[in-house]
Amino acid sequence: MIAFVKGHGTENDFVLVADPDDALDLTPDLVRDLCDRRRGVGADGVIRLVASRHLPEGAAVLAEAPYAEWFMDYRNADGSVAEMCGNGVRVFGAFVEHLGLADLGQGGELAVGTRAGVKRITREPGGWYVVDMGEWRFPGGDDAVGRGYDAEVAVAGWTAPRPALSVDLGNPHTVVALADEAELDALDLTAAPAVRPEPAAGTNVELVVPLGEAVTEHGTVGRLRMRVHERGVGETRSCGTGTCAAALAVRAWAGSGAPDTWLVDVPGGTVRVRALRGGRVELAGPAELVFAGTFDPAGGVVGDARGVAAISPRAASAPAAP
Repeated sequence: MIAFVKGHGTENDFVLVADPDDALDLTPDLVRDLCDRRRGVGADGVIRLVASRHLPEGAAVLAEAPYAEWFMDYRNADGSVAEMCGNGVRVFGAFVEHLGLADLGQGGELAVGTRAGVKRITREPGGWYVVDMGEWRFPGGDDAVGRGYDAEVAVAGWTAPRPALSVDLGNPHTVVALADEAELDALDLTAAPAVRPEPAAGTNVELVVPLGEAVTEHGTVGRLRMRVHERGVGETRSCGTGTCAAALAVRAWAGSGAPDTWLVDVPGGTVRVRALRGGRVELAGPAELVFAGTFDPAGGVVGDARGVAAISPRAASAPAAP
C-alpha cells in the first residue's frame, strides 16, 4: 500500500508520495495508475519526495546547494519524467511543511532539488507560496524576440498555423497570442497542438490573450489570460512554468516599458509572475493539500481517505490578488 497526499495549485493537481529513502519503484505504469481519474487517485502528475543524495540528478543539486536536502521527482500523468512543474513545486513546499521537514513561516526558505536546478520557496503572510524559478531564456535568441516568433502552432479547427515564441524555463514552452477572450474560450484542446519545429522532448503550448495593464497598490502590473496543453498530460487547469512563459513572452511582445509583474488568469485561478534581475523569474500562488489516503498498486484501490484537516495543521489558500 502506498500512502499519498492529494494537492493542487490553482487546480493543477498532484499525487504526492513521501519516499525519502528511495525505496519505491515509481514505474510509468504505477504513475499512470495513480493519476487515472477513474481507477486511481486522479491527478495531472505524481510528485515523489526523495532525499537528493539518493538520485544521480541530486549530485548536481547538492553541488549547487548542499542544503537542498529534498528532491522533487516529478512525473507527468502518462508516466514520463519531467524537468519541473511550477505549480507542483509550490504544492511540494506545502507537502514538506506538512511532513514537518521545513517551516516556511517567519521568513523561512526551502531549497528544493529538481531536474531544472535548485528552486527556492518562501511563503507570504497571506498564504501564497513564492518560488524563485531560476534562469529562463528565449531559445531563438534576439532574432526570435525581434521577429516575435520562432515557431508555428496549429490547433484543431484553425485554418492555418500561427506564429509562436519559444521560452525555456528548464522545461520547454511555446506561446501563441490570440485576438480576444472569445477565441480563447472557443479553443479545442482535446488534441495536442502541432508545433513546428517540434522540440525533441516535446513542448507545453500556452494560448494567451493580453489584457493590458492595471494600477494596483503594488504598482502597475500586466494582466493576461491563458489556457495550456501540457505535454504528456493534455489540457490542464493551470501550469506554473507555463504562466511564467506566457508572461515573459507577452512582456517581450509589449517592448520596452512593459511591467515586470504580471497577474495571469488560468481556468483554475490566478498566479503572479515577476521578472527578476539577472534573467530570473519568480512565481507566486496558492498551494492546497486536499486529502490523504492509501493506494493499492495491485488492485488500484484507494482507501482510508481523510480530509485536509486530518492531514495538515494548515492549508494555504489564495489571498486577494495580487
